[in-house]
Parts: sequence; C-alpha cells; structure tokens
Amino acid sequence: MNNAVNNPKTAHWQALSQAHHLAPFSDYKQLAEKGPRIITEAKGVHLWDSEGNKILDGMAGLWCVAVGYGREELVEAAATQMRQLPFYNTFFQTAHPPVLELAHAIAQLAPAGMNHVFFTGSGSEGNDTMLRLVRHYWACKGQPQKKIIIGRDNGYHGSTVAGASLGGMKFMHEQGDLPIPGIAHIPQPYWFGEGGDMSPAAFGIWAADQLEKKILELGEENVAAFIAEPIQGAGGVIIPPETYWPRIKEILGKYDILFVADEVICGFGRTGEWFGSQYYDLKPDLMTIAKGLTSGYVPMGGLIVSDKVFEVIEAHGDFNHGFTYSGHPVAAAVGLENLRILREEGIVERVKAETAPYLQRRLRELANHPLVGEVRGVGMLGAIELVQDKATRTRYPGDKAVGMICRGHCFNNG
Repeated sequence: MNNAVNNPKTAHWQALSQAHHLAPFSDYKQLAEKGPRIITEAKGVHLWDSEGNKILDGMAGLWCVAVGYGREELVEAAATQMRQLPFYNTFFQTAHPPVLELAHAIAQLAPAGMNHVFFTGSGSEGNDTMLRLVRHYWACKGQPQKKIIIGRDNGYHGSTVAGASLGGMKFMHEQGDLPIPGIAHIPQPYWFGEGGDMSPAAFGIWAADQLEKKILELGEENVAAFIAEPIQGAGGVIIPPETYWPRIKEILGKYDILFVADEVICGFGRTGEWFGSQYYDLKPDLMTIAKGLTSGYVPMGGLIVSDKVFEVIEAHGDFNHGFTYSGHPVAAAVGLENLRILREEGIVERVKAETAPYLQRRLRELANHPLVGEVRGVGMLGAIELVQDKATRTRYPGDKAVGMICRGHCFNNG
C-alpha cells in the first residue's frame, strides 16, 4: 500500500483537517504533521481511502458495523423515514411508530425481564442516563444515600463527564478533574497483565472478590450499582478468567445493589450471542447499548431497563431526563431494519457456528511468534499481546508505540 499523497484532494482534505477539524482522542500537533488518512468509500468489509488503497476494516468502523457497509436496506429505511417523518421528539407524551417498534424488538432479544428501553444518541449518553436513573431508583425506594457506582480500572463507559468517570482509564481522568464524586473503581480481571504468579482461575476469583471488598469498604447502604462490560473492549479485549463472572454473580446475589452490563461493544451478536450477558449467563438490571444497534449507519444508543427497576420508577412520577434526539425516528427506523437483517440472515447464529470459530482458530496460529505473549478472544473479539519477553510476560514500554507500529503495518498490508 502506498502512503504517499498523490491525489490533490487528499492534500486539500488534510489541510481542512489541520485548519478546522478537532478529531476525537487525538494529538492535534502530531495529526497536523502527519495528516489523517482520508476514508472515502466502503463496501462489505472493506474501506477505500482517498489514495485508492483498499483496506480490510478489522475494527468494523469502531466496533459497530455489524452487517457490513453498503446495505441498501438500511439506506432505504432511512430515506423512507426521512420522507414520512424526519424528526419529532418523544417528550410531552408523544411517540412515533419506529421508536415503539424498535423498543419492542429490543425487548424480544434482551434477557428475560428486560422489557423497557430509554433511547439516547450514543453509548456515552446511555451511561449518563444509567447514572441518573440508578440514583433516582434508590431515591424512589427511600434510600437516597445509595449513590456510589463501582466500575473497574481500565473499563470504558464513554467519554462524557459521567461516562469517563464510570470508566477507569487514568489518562482520561487526568483531564477535567475526573472522576466525579460518587464513583469508585476496583481492579480489572486482566490476568496476562496483572495476574502475576497466580493461575488464571485463582486470579479470576481474586479480581471478583475485589467487588465484595469494595462494597464492604464503602458500605452496602451507600452503593447503588456495579457497572462492567462483559468483555472489556477499548481497554484491550480483556477476556475475564472463567472463574470471574460466576464469582461476581455470587457476590451480587449477596448484596442489595444493581448490576449494569455495558453492552455497547458486546451487544448485537459480537460474542455469538445477542448480548454478552447471555454469553456469560449474567442477570443485569440495566444494559447500555449502542454501536451494533444501527450498525453505525446513524447514531443511536440506549439503556435497557429491567421490569424490577421500571416498576419502581413508574410509581414515582416524572423521570426528569432526556435528549432532543432520544428515539430519533430515522435512527429508530434504521435500527429496526438492522435488527431484521441480523435476525433473518442468521448473522448472530453464523458468528457462533462458523465465523467466530474460524477467526479464533486463525488468530491462535500467531501464538508461537516470539513477539506474541498471548492470543485471546471470544466471538468476533480478539487481542494479541506484543511482548519483549514471553516467559515473564514483559510488555513494551508505552513510549515505544508498538501498537501503532503494528497498526501501520496492517494498514500498509491492506
């Protein structure tokens, strides 16, 4: 693949980027010096940049393009809805058919007892909604002091103030005086990086026990919820040891706190089940969703709420929260059609039976490479640990940027 800029339009767009565009999670000086890769087209699982290079999109956009690029059914769903009802809000006791049909479709796919959906514009907004709803739930139950939400180190729950606080990424907390009050964190179940001399099984129990330790430290009477991704995505595809989730479930069963599963990445088939909670047999009270809900064709997120939580909220008047684009009719129409495609084409079942086993088998062929410390994965998630020393699991220092070097080679190979 040629990295040189031969197309005059590439230089033009890169100049516009430098002059006007603030990209997410970017070093603006570095980006200006290098210039962004300009993606101009996509079809199936491939991208094309402005220099004509064809690239296999292993990230599915940003963990979201579940049905692939170029699905005319989704384009037509959006166009049809735009012609009929391009926008109306869901405030003030109004609704529209797409949002109601989509809420029903999601409830049919979600774990038992998860029958209510609050729509947002993103997963980050979904987790903001979760924080407010969880605290409101406990206030409605006469326990307003139950405010603390426990997350995990290196977890990712979005980049809004609440989302970044709930997540445990220190480099995000360093900007903006985060986390906000009422958020606590426990260690992540990352055996390869933090398990030391423990076996994966022993480390899984240890990591899960940190939840109980934190509940007791803070006081059960002060803890509102525990939030976790079934599999940490942005934190490095952290697959918890097999002992982890069963022990977490035992702990959650002992204490009167809510469990929130952040399904933004795992949801809608990525694990070979509709939700990561189903893969691990988890019983969440709330589930954050986004990304695969619309395959990224239009922005949409949401919070799936259990009957248990809804019944308390319903009995206590207004829930004073919402967004202009909550349940946007075009996004809802696209989401509904996207779920139809996933169902009728058997994509989730195919992931479980064919695609994911193939991916995981081929990934593990790299395990004996001298630079590879571990290959791990579930479903369509996978991670390769690059190490200096396989025996000691010693990773490269962050300033070596080995991940970005590897990424560059992948782009150059298409």
